Amino acid sequence: MKLHNIAINNLRRRKTKMAFLIAGMVIGIATIVTLYTITTAMEQEIADKFDQIGSNMTVVPQSDSLSMSYEGVSASDVGGSVNLMTMDDVAKIRTIKNKENIATVAPKLLDSLEVEKKKRLVMGIQFPAELRLKKWWKINGSKPENEKDILLGSEAARALGKKPGDQLEIGGSRYKIAGVLEPTGNQEDSVIFMDLSTLQALTGKKDAVSFVEVAALCYTCPIEEITRQISEKLPNTKVTAIREAVQARKDFVDRFSQLGISVSIIVLVIGSLVVLTTMMSSVNERTREIGIFRAIGFRKSSIVAIILMEAGIISIIGGLAGYLVGMAAAKFTAPVIAQMEVIISWKYETGLASLVIAIIVGLLASFLPALQAARQDPVEALRYM
Repeated sequence: MKLHNIAINNLRRRKTKMAFLIAGMVIGIATIVTLYTITTAMEQEIADKFDQIGSNMTVVPQSDSLSMSYEGVSASDVGGSVNLMTMDDVAKIRTIKNKENIATVAPKLLDSLEVEKKKRLVMGIQFPAELRLKKWWKINGSKPENEKDILLGSEAARALGKKPGDQLEIGGSRYKIAGVLEPTGNQEDSVIFMDLSTLQALTGKKDAVSFVEVAALCYTCPIEEITRQISEKLPNTKVTAIREAVQARKDFVDRFSQLGISVSIIVLVIGSLVVLTTMMSSVNERTREIGIFRAIGFRKSSIVAIILMEAGIISIIGGLAGYLVGMAAAKFTAPVIAQMEVIISWKYETGLASLVIAIIVGLLASFLPALQAARQDPVEALRYM
């Protein structure tokens, strides 16, 4: 009879102990898998939400305080001087050390122009970049396709009595209203959006930029470092990082992740102690059996191998079952714990990691009992013959 046959037969004879060990292993691995899966899903959701809020940073030139503004950036409508950036300054943003972390650079020019014989706030933007940045925009109509197409905020369209397809006179020139933005609840609702280069030519401010919004690729990007690097490239500007509500969500995820790690460590320690005490008890109960094995010629290494094989089999079963239970628990508990919509996906890497952890914990916890079994004196067998 081979060693693995002996190990399997021993487990069959001791079904209660085996079930107890597997149950302990399943609970431990399932807890770890559940916490890890929920935390990972939350981090991914936070990353997606962070990308969707638009800019992570705003680059504003030093300027005088004026009456018309958008997101705190003033436009000239009464006396006062305005310091403007240039398109060359915008290009420098793409030259910082962490340029690979920058997703979108969206320059803007603000001005107050005569629209239908009234002063209105007009913003010049690069539509492709702006639409990437403002993923929440919903347009009634169509996206602008050329420099004569414009967008209206919902309040601006209401005040002007305009709809998609109408013509609008701005600064003496006529433009087609490609679309009207659905209400956003902020200052965008009152703004008229047109092509940046068109507004620069219309106002005589060639290459001028009022401010720039910059979006990083993900919430884990080094926002503070990127902010510092942009400030160094553009010393006459004020660079502000924007985090707001998503940062609070990220802090929550970080705290939950730390809690998950702590709980996982505690569970691993408890699981190891359960395996250790159960295997020690099993070895003490098998003094006669182990003594006979030694008496008929089994080497110490063979005794150790039998005990570790038993632990390995239990660990494999516990690891696989723990992964399945943990993933099922994550699907049910994630919405309650995360307090947000998260996607729980089955990943073979997580299952493999669960199996490896279970095997390592099981073997390490069983090593001491295995050594104790190997030290059994063959003479002990004679006592029970």
